[in-house]
This record gives sequence, structure tokens and C-alpha cells, in this order.
Amino acid sequence: MKTLTVQPADDGKRLDRWMKTNVPGLSLGLTQKYLRLKCVKVDGKPARGEDRLRAGACVNLYIEDEFFEPRQKPDALLSRFRWKLTVVYEDENILLADKQPGLICHPDENEKVNTLLTHVRAYLYQKGFRGANGFQPVLVNRIDRFTGGLVICAKTEEAMHILNAKIRSHELTKLYLAAVHGAMRPADGTLDSYILKDAAHSRVSVLHKEAPGAQRAVTHYRTLARENGLSLVECELVTGRTHQIRAQFADAGHPLLGDRQYGAAQDARVNGQALYAYGLRFAFETDAGVLNDLNGRSFHVKRVPFAEELFPAFRYRP
Repeated sequence: MKTLTVQPADDGKRLDRWMKTNVPGLSLGLTQKYLRLKCVKVDGKPARGEDRLRAGACVNLYIEDEFFEPRQKPDALLSRFRWKLTVVYEDENILLADKQPGLICHPDENEKVNTLLTHVRAYLYQKGFRGANGFQPVLVNRIDRFTGGLVICAKTEEAMHILNAKIRSHELTKLYLAAVHGAMRPADGTLDSYILKDAAHSRVSVLHKEAPGAQRAVTHYRTLARENGLSLVECELVTGRTHQIRAQFADAGHPLLGDRQYGAAQDARVNGQALYAYGLRFAFETDAGVLNDLNGRSFHVKRVPFAEELFPAFRYRP
């Protein structure tokens, strides 16, 4: 129940018209219903819609709080957009989506609408999800356009802040599958180097000693299968640098299949580089608030197409 005082500017206004402004979430039909049920009282007495208000009068409204929030106009894009989305996991705080290769995560100078972010927001919007205080769901990590796999969406502002902090403190383990040329030596190991961004050319360089602007990049890997001159490797990112896996394996002499930017030839067997963010594990070392229930849980995509096609003897079981 809320009690509102009639302001001088509303002196003489009809009660039902006053309610339209002061209880914006109510439709005309609901306004009449609440009046009929005597849920609206003026100075303690039941009132009718045609009653005229006087300045200083107290209006008691026995109406749910949600109706006092302004009514939001339907979002023209999100209400009509034909989303296509593979949801791996969802709860009230987060959503894990399996992004398909070829789809960008966020709008850029060439594509403003057909992005993973739009697909996620449209999916949630059409389910009836509305963020609190106008918050729009956001992606807290991203992967390259031609890399498929798991992307995390925060549905609430609180979840966004927690996830950003956990990513910075390396309390999420990200696992990738990659098809690389040749055989890794050793078959299992760690790539430890430095990544230097070249923003002008949208690529990075791998260095083997510290340098101004370069960031340390660490990737654990293990070979899972070999077939036709290719190796299927699982990669665990310890750090999350731009193009980290692609650049480090190319530097090691084993570029990813189809990754022309870092030295491999174009290959019709893959759309872009053969890389997939297939697994995610929540490994919180400190309190995670509303996300604590996720601690220790792992999630995987159902399929990695290039792994199934290029390594038929390998049985991928997440």
C-alpha cells in the first residue's frame, strides 16, 4: 500500500486521470477494477474514478508496488527479432550460450544487429525477462567471430560485477579444442610467452621475453588425437590475451587449421580457424555472492563439429 498526497497542480483533477499519471503501470481496465474493489481511498474513504481531488488530500492505494513503475514501451527490435540461440545453461543470474562460428559477439562497424548480444537479449526479452532498473543483459567474455563456443551473459548488474571480478582473478577455467597442423612436441605441455598487440592490423605478435606493452600469456595443452597430419589438442587458458591460442600455436610451428591470419592456408573443411571454446568451469576461491551455487560446476557444449568430422576415431564426451 502506498499513500500519496495530492499536489496543488492536481487540485480539481478527476481521480482516475490522476491515477493514470501516478500509477503508470495500470491499464484503464485495471484502474476501474481497483476502484470497483474499493482499493483506492481518499482521506480514508472509498472513492470513485469521477471524484474530483483537492490539493493536500491523502490517497491510499492498496495496489501492488510493480504498478507504480513507469510502463515500458515494447522494444521494437527485441520483440520482433528472430533469435537463434543454443542455451547451455540458464538461471536467474546468468546464461551460457554456445556461439556459432561466423557470428560476432558485439556490434562493430560492419554489423550492428545480427550479433550474439542481440540474439541473447531478444531471447530473454521474448521470454518476458526485464532487467531491474533498466539493466540490459551483457556479455562478460567474448570470442573471435570464427571461433565457436561458450560465452557468458550476465542477466543482472550484480552478476556482471561478480563475473568481471572472477575473470580478472582467474577463478573461471576456460577450455578450448583446437585442430593444429603437425604433432605437438611434447604431446602435453605449456606455452608460456608474451603477447604484443598490433591494434592497427588487428593481430598480435608472440615474444619470448618481456617488452614494453607485452603481456604474459600462458596456455596449458594436451594432445587428444592425431589424424591426417593434424592434432586435436585441448587448451586451458591460464591468461586470456587477444588471439592467445592462435598466435602461440602458430609461433610454436603448429598453426590452427584454417587460421590464415597466423600462417595456415585456407581450408574448406572449416569456416575460419578450427577452434572451439567447449568447456567452462567455475572455480571460485572467494565468496561469489548470488553465484556461489555455481562454484565447482562445469559446463560443456554438446558438439564440436570439426572435432567430430576431422577425428572420427576420437569420441568427444564432455
